Amino acid sequence: MDQNQTNKEEQPTKPLTSTQNHTSSPSIYPINTIDEEHGTTSGERSQYLRRRRCMICCCGCCATVAILLGIVILILSFTVFKIKDPSLTVNYINIMSVDPGLGTNNNLVSVNLTLNANLSLKNPNIASFKFKNSTTEFFYEGQTVGVAYAPSGEVGAYKTTHMNVSLDVLTDRAVAAAGPINLTGIVVGEDLNFTSYTDIAGRVNVLGVYKRNIDVTVNCTYTVEYSVTTFDTKKITCSADAT
Repeated sequence: MDQNQTNKEEQPTKPLTSTQNHTSSPSIYPINTIDEEHGTTSGERSQYLRRRRCMICCCGCCATVAILLGIVILILSFTVFKIKDPSLTVNYINIMSVDPGLGTNNNLVSVNLTLNANLSLKNPNIASFKFKNSTTEFFYEGQTVGVAYAPSGEVGAYKTTHMNVSLDVLTDRAVAAAGPINLTGIVVGEDLNFTSYTDIAGRVNVLGVYKRNIDVTVNCTYTVEYSVTTFDTKKITCSADAT
C-alpha cells in the first residue's frame, strides 16, 4: 500500500488543457451590399437617383421656359401684335379746273368742277395693311354730284401712304338741288356746302396668326365759294372712323 501511494506520488502530473470556446469573427467584404428590396446594388441605386434628379431638373426647366414664352406671347399680343385701326386723313382739296357753260331756264349757269383731293392713310401696325379699290363720293343736299375711284394698294408697317384722287363735280346738279338762283347770287357769290364719303376696306395679317378685316371711312364737309369768277374751297371738316 505504501508502494502504491509512492508510485502515485512519483507519477508526473499532466497539465490540464483548458478548452475554450473560440467564436469566429465575421469577415468584412469591401464590396457593395445588396439592396434586398430593389435587387440592385447601392452604386446602381445612386446612379438611378442621379438620373431621376436630372430628369426632374430638365422637366422643370422646360416647364419654366414654356411658361415664360406664354407670358411673353401674351404680352406681345396685347402690345406689339395688337391690331390697331389705320387712320385716313384728307389733307387738302384743290380745284384743278372750272368749265362753265350755259344751263337751262331754271339754272342759268352750268359748271363742271374738277377737284383733286390728297388723302393720307397711316398704318400703325407691325404688319402691312392691304386695301382694295376705294370709292369717294361727293354729295350736295343728299344728291350725288361726283364719284372718284382709287386703286388698291398696300401700306407698309408703321408707314403712311398718300393718294391723289381726282373727280368731276357737276355743280349744276348742286345748284339744281339747292333750287334756282338769281343773277345777283351768281355775281356776288354763294357758299355751297358739299359732303364727301370715302371708304377703304383692307386687311391686316400679323404672322398669319392675328388677322383682322378693317373698314376705314372718312366723312368730310366742304364749303365752296361759288360765283361767276370764283370757285374756292373755304373750309374742310373731316371725321374718320374704322371698324
